[in-house]
Amino acid sequence: MSAAIPDALDRFRIDYARQRASEGRAHSGTELASLPYLSAGPLARQWQVRARTFDTFLAHVVRPMASRKGRPLRILDLGAGNGWLSHRLALEGHRCTALDIREDEVDGLGAADELNRIAPFERIVASFERLPVPDRSMDLAVFNASLHYAIGLAPVLANAARTLVPGGCIAVLDSPFYANEADGEAMVREKHAAAEAAFGSRAPNLLALPFIEFLTRERVERASGLRWRRLRVRYPLWYELRPLVARWKRRRAPSRFDIWVAEVA
Repeated sequence: MSAAIPDALDRFRIDYARQRASEGRAHSGTELASLPYLSAGPLARQWQVRARTFDTFLAHVVRPMASRKGRPLRILDLGAGNGWLSHRLALEGHRCTALDIREDEVDGLGAADELNRIAPFERIVASFERLPVPDRSMDLAVFNASLHYAIGLAPVLANAARTLVPGGCIAVLDSPFYANEADGEAMVREKHAAAEAAFGSRAPNLLALPFIEFLTRERVERASGLRWRRLRVRYPLWYELRPLVARWKRRRAPSRFDIWVAEVA
């Protein structure tokens, strides 16, 4: 990582928290504890998608793995934000470590204080690129709506893999996957073109870092050398109809937020 990246990362972290606050993402109290099952408010529709992802993840990844091992899992929650995923998994009895570059109280790790009083989990402020986690100490490493914020996909996936015991798994939740590179690149162009209108004066800091922005099967397999399988999630009808609407309007194909899993030998 170049010397310029840490300064840019710090500016990103500050303005990202401000942007999230302006979008109404500073959940607290019963609203925070309800995540991902938020049923009211302007963000409820987005959380409908994330709730479907979480339910599928729990049913088809976490519970089967815990059953095979016959014990609670050690889970690394990468890009944990306010810790809602670690909270939910801790309620299931698992030992969770929530890691994020942000510790603010908007929806960074500082916001997890309330959740930690209910079901404790460890919190670490760090980046994907520099995980202060021992080798072979985890059963499951979960990128929670976060892998598209990696700056280098190969080192980030290698770093996650080294924390896992043999037979452990990396899981990617709620990151945009595209069927082909062209649609992902078109999304990035659209995002940058609309950045000033969407982010105002924060746009330069929010776009300064060379995040990978999107994923494809080929990208993750080439970067990791692992074999990945997709767990298709049944999302709400309005979400599932997005490709048809895009085709009708002659727009690029949208991403999908299915679950992708790879086992580490």
